[in-house]
Amino acid sequence: MTWASQSSLGVLGYEAAAACWLVLFLLLLTSWRGRLQGGLMVVAVLISLLWALRAAYYASAGASGPDWWYQLLEIARGVAWLVFLVQLLEPSLRNSGIGRWLRGAWPATVGYGVLLAGVEQSARLGLPFDPPADAAILGHVGLAIAGLALIEQLFRNTRPHRRWATKFLYLGLGLIFAYDFFLYADALLFKRLDPAVWEARGLVSAMAVPLIAVAASRNPEWSLDVFVSRRMVLHSATIFGAGIYLLAMAGMGYYIRVYGGNWGAILQLAFVAGAGVLLFVLLFSGQLRAKARVMLSKHFFNYKYDYREEWLSFIHTLSSGEPNEPLRERAIRAAAEIVHSNGGLLWTRREPGDFTLAATWNLSEPSVRSEPGNSPLVAFLKQQQWVIELDQCEHDPELYGDLALPEWLRELRRAWLVVPLLHSEDLKGFLVLAESRARQQLNWEDRDLLKTAGRQVAGYVALLETTEALWESRQFEAFHRLSAYVVHDLKNIAAQLALVVSNAARHKANPAFVEDAFSTIANATERMNRLLAQLRKESRTGGSAQPVALAAAVCQAVAARAARRPTPTPLIAPDDEPWVRVDQERLIAVLEHLIQNAQEATGAEGVIEVSVYSENQMAVAAIRDTGYGMDAKFIREQLFKPFTTTKGNAGMGIGVYESREFAQAAGGELTVVSQPGEGSTFFLRLPRLENPGAADRESEASEWNRAAESS
Repeated sequence: MTWASQSSLGVLGYEAAAACWLVLFLLLLTSWRGRLQGGLMVVAVLISLLWALRAAYYASAGASGPDWWYQLLEIARGVAWLVFLVQLLEPSLRNSGIGRWLRGAWPATVGYGVLLAGVEQSARLGLPFDPPADAAILGHVGLAIAGLALIEQLFRNTRPHRRWATKFLYLGLGLIFAYDFFLYADALLFKRLDPAVWEARGLVSAMAVPLIAVAASRNPEWSLDVFVSRRMVLHSATIFGAGIYLLAMAGMGYYIRVYGGNWGAILQLAFVAGAGVLLFVLLFSGQLRAKARVMLSKHFFNYKYDYREEWLSFIHTLSSGEPNEPLRERAIRAAAEIVHSNGGLLWTRREPGDFTLAATWNLSEPSVRSEPGNSPLVAFLKQQQWVIELDQCEHDPELYGDLALPEWLRELRRAWLVVPLLHSEDLKGFLVLAESRARQQLNWEDRDLLKTAGRQVAGYVALLETTEALWESRQFEAFHRLSAYVVHDLKNIAAQLALVVSNAARHKANPAFVEDAFSTIANATERMNRLLAQLRKESRTGGSAQPVALAAAVCQAVAARAARRPTPTPLIAPDDEPWVRVDQERLIAVLEHLIQNAQEATGAEGVIEVSVYSENQMAVAAIRDTGYGMDAKFIREQLFKPFTTTKGNAGMGIGVYESREFAQAAGGELTVVSQPGEGSTFFLRLPRLENPGAADRESEASEWNRAAESS
């Protein structure tokens, strides 16, 4: 391969490339954390730097061909970047067949470089064979094709959300390998390197360096934390932009002067003056500077936060705060810790209207505890959804338009930030955070993180308020249920007493009636006392659970309902005495209610039977009647629902529901089998106990036997 440098452009291009590679090498070397990917990148950049220096030397010397140092550096540069690309690609294809092939790509690439170096240095090394004339050029074409293929595979196997971080690496190295392919393909065609193409190669290499630097700054997993002062970049970008702007304006002014005719000079002066005024307006615009700073930070710098750690810490604070810490104060603290604030206020709005102070944390309460829903502060937070920095709003008000802060916010001496709490694009509230322990200047990243945390706090507060509303609703529901139970029992007692009163005029002289009336009044009094005792215990299902003979409880319930027809009949097997552990009074009340329902559903000539028996580990009380019966739809959809009844105004619709709740609380169940016109059978199943009396007798007998044997 031969060339002859024809101008100083090649020297300047390769010197510029060497300077760019040197700056990048120093940045990477000082920020390298010892990982393999970062180390390979540092080595590749160093070899590129040495290559550019050697090329600049030959361009300045006007040599007609390279020496072996340049040829080795040319090959080493390509091999180093290929090895770096292979290392980036290997994790993505680790579990595939290609991934297993990539494990051998390192030695294959290095071996290819050694073979190519041997071909180029065959004459110098005195090898026993002569390689083909174009073998070296073909070798360099192969390196370029391999580089482009690896870049294509990397792009294809990079997830779309990660391409933002790596696209500049693909562009930079793709530019280098594509230009190398063009250079050596042209040399293969014309049997020599084109001097102009070779000289421009230095400038192309210099253009690729900033792209690779941006990619390095966006990929901290390479153990590279490239830092360049944001202020320096902002000022440099401003000067650079102003220069481009002035050049464009000068060109426009020249065009006007040349083609403007008699008015050309006047129009040129007016245009240049107007352009100058516009330039100064743009340069001194606070909003423009802020937007430029955000744009540069977002697109050219690494992130300030480790978002995984920040978010885990934030969620941990929200979900598991200090013991006995109010939940709203915990929400304030979770958001405040992001910017190291040590206090805050939470303002929320439950219903459309004013915002009220809901919680405070290490910050004194303002004199006003309500902010109107149509105030300028609320309107600004709704429309702009910005984090307001109070000091900035005071010293640079143009950034916030016509925002007027409320007087109570100005009076808070330590107030620093106002963070909107957005829930489904609606302003749920806002946080007022106190100044941080070490005052800091917020950037776009702090604001974005605070806005995101504000959305999470808004959802947290909305869920908290919904939970509180549900709890209040349940409290009222429990109160209403208790009231319904009381009214239900009172209704039954009143019905008993009303029956006595209605028959008193006709049968008051009948001694049997008087005796029955006294019995009814005694029963009503007992039930009233039982109801009052249960209310004092503050639990409808309260009472002490104790062993109860189910047959005895059934007999008591049958006796209580025996005065009404049809008279219930107990069916109890003498050799089956199941016991249960429940509140005896509640059990009798439930049995009475089920028998009463059966009597109300059955005509006077019908039959009601109450059976008691054991069924595996359950004790069963079955109440069978020959009454109206129920269809399957009614049983499925209405029977066990509270406040649903078929008795019209005569019933409350909670008796069966209450009975089922009692059975389930005791570990059992209440079921029903029914057919319209054929009657119904309710099965009350409760966990069965062994007969305590039988166990005591067995224990006494065994003790007597042991005593007899010992004697």
